Amino acid sequence: MELSNILSGTCVYDFVRGPLVWISFIIFILGTIFQVFRLLSLTRVEETVKLKSGPGSFLPKRSEKEKTDWGLRARLSIFGVNPFLIVVTTLFHVLLVIMPIFVLGHNILLDNAFGISLFAFPEKTADVLTQIVIICAMIFLYRRLFVDRVKAITDWKDYLFLLLAAAPFITGYFAFHQTFSEHYRLIITLHILSGELMLMAIPFTKFIHMFYLVIIRLTVKSEYSLGQGDRVW
Repeated sequence: MELSNILSGTCVYDFVRGPLVWISFIIFILGTIFQVFRLLSLTRVEETVKLKSGPGSFLPKRSEKEKTDWGLRARLSIFGVNPFLIVVTTLFHVLLVIMPIFVLGHNILLDNAFGISLFAFPEKTADVLTQIVIICAMIFLYRRLFVDRVKAITDWKDYLFLLLAAAPFITGYFAFHQTFSEHYRLIITLHILSGELMLMAIPFTKFIHMFYLVIIRLTVKSEYSLGQGDRVW
């Protein structure tokens, strides 16, 4: 029996859209909690010593030269070196997170299952945003194939992860437009399955950087903290 016939079969379809959904969410949630606690265990709250002024002494104020020049830091970072890549990366990561939550079809399933209805993008908007994600993925693929400094640090796992991230959007695009209408059940099965595989992979692969980035920036002082970071490695 051909693989396409197996994947589009009723048993596989029911399993993918039923038990495997719960399995993937449980693995994702428990795995992410474990990784967050693991990350926090690698850092500690910094011990600070507060100095007090004695008789006739004073604590010098930080000079203007010692203060952080955020403009210079931005120009020397990726923001100044390759702003186009920043735009592509930001769009890709933001849409990767919000699209599965605010797509109309997903919200209908959520409403049918739990009676919960969230804001949903209009179908035309969701279609355009999906195409943006696919274009961003193609830009990343181009860089890994043809940009020497990126190609030098790329191995087969990077291509696999990129495929895993883009597959739910590619199959979702095909399903919405019924590109392969004669194989619609197969496309839907692959769409759901690819999303579940990515969800389960997040805690145990480099996808976890989506959580690590936020936690580290908000807590670790030496990592250009976005908040009142009080932890050190």
